Amino acid sequence: MPHREYQKAPPIRLGFVPLADCAAIAVARETGIFERHGLNVELSRELGWASVRDKMFYESLEAAEAIAGIAFALGLGFNELRSEVMVPLVLNLHGNAITLSVAIPHAQVLDGSGLRRYINNHWKKDRPFTLAATHRFSSHHILLYQWLRRHGVSCPEEVEIIFLPPQLMPRHLKAGHIDGFCVGEPWNSEAILAGTGWCPASSADISHGHPEKVLLLSGTFLHERKDDALALVAALTESSKLCQDPNFRNELISILALKAYTGASEEVLRNSLGPTFETGIGAVDATSFHVFHGEMVNRPTIDKASWVLSGLREIGALPDVTVGSLSRIYREDLFHAAMSPSHDV
Repeated sequence: MPHREYQKAPPIRLGFVPLADCAAIAVARETGIFERHGLNVELSRELGWASVRDKMFYESLEAAEAIAGIAFALGLGFNELRSEVMVPLVLNLHGNAITLSVAIPHAQVLDGSGLRRYINNHWKKDRPFTLAATHRFSSHHILLYQWLRRHGVSCPEEVEIIFLPPQLMPRHLKAGHIDGFCVGEPWNSEAILAGTGWCPASSADISHGHPEKVLLLSGTFLHERKDDALALVAALTESSKLCQDPNFRNELISILALKAYTGASEEVLRNSLGPTFETGIGAVDATSFHVFHGEMVNRPTIDKASWVLSGLREIGALPDVTVGSLSRIYREDLFHAAMSPSHDV
């Protein structure tokens, strides 16, 4: 899509959560990509996904980086909060990991295959073995459940899963309030490099190719400002491509380290955005830890939507609602329109 001349239009209020996978949003702001696409974008840094959901429902935001489950929660009315929303862009694949407390011995738990035996034979605390995810409808909850089930651990009989905002997880792990978590970066690396946690599996290990964060648009914004909506998709797609470029990686790390975004140290960010990922028990290849752009990465396909819905069913988070056509929420037509010179949808 050709760049439009920048004009001081009404702002697009764009929400994000301070995670490494807000990369496309941060880079688009810091490199001037938004302006080159004629957009006046006002960023809104949110504590967690509940805030994103509520602000999208009440239309305090026109658009947001979101966990994919929020699109279905709002679009299908899981919790009596129903509004017209759509996903015209997938921002990234992977980007998450499971981190366990260093009090949980790797020699006994290994990659998770010894977890059930450890809980049954060695767990002595007067509370359940407790793991945290970021939201009931998040990929983190799905991935955590899949990892536990793969290793024969059942919830809630053997493990309790609770929900916390991402940036609070390392401190709760250090304090001993939880025994592990599944979260996006940089919060796994924060705990690992601080010596309070270790990683038995990344999300690429658990479900290779899974969709992660999406761009969520409000229906009102699309209907009233369609050109701006499509320009936003085009701008973030361009930014995602830049984020994937290995030659840009050092600059990406510097941008994400800014206080306005994650505020994490460059050392912590480099742990998953560099060539290797230090797990706390050794270094592993990090080539596919974050995937921001590539063939089939950014298109909001029905296959990607189906992965999310199937996972929500698997964890018992999908209520008895009529799903209908997934293409009314996952709008591949909008993605293709944003990539073309015309804006006909």
